[in-house]
Parts: sequence; structure tokens; C-alpha cells
Amino acid sequence: MDAMDVSEYTMDKSAFSVASLAQADDELEYWLDKSPLERLQAVELIRQTLYGYTGATPRLQRLLTVAQRQRG
Repeated sequence: MDAMDVSEYTMDKSAFSVASLAQADDELEYWLDKSPLERLQAVELIRQTLYGYTGATPRLQRLLTVAQRQRG
């Protein structure tokens, strides 16, 4: 999945509220109304926000070594 432009997303502070964990909420219903693609995009946005994803993420280097057996 390509890197998303996080700068295009903003938080609607008027829709933000704080509630007790004991209170029932409609979060499950909200996410069930979203398509699988929208859910994956939301997870990717959260992942990039938490881990500071950039396009230049270091990766493991792949090496190929050829070994020859001696016959004898």
C-alpha cells in the first residue's frame, strides 16, 4: 500500500467528545457502516501517524551468496 498524504486529513474538533469507558457508544456501528477499503485506509492512517511513516523506510538488505562444494 502506498504512503498516504496525512496532511490532507484534519480532525473535526466540534465532533470530539470525552466519555467514560462504561458508557455505550456507537463506534462499532460506525465502522460496520464503512467499506472494507475505508477501514483499511483508516488503519493505515493511524499506523502512519503513530510510527511516523515516510517513503524511505529502512528495510532488510537481501544478500545472495553462492557456495561451491569441493569434490573429493
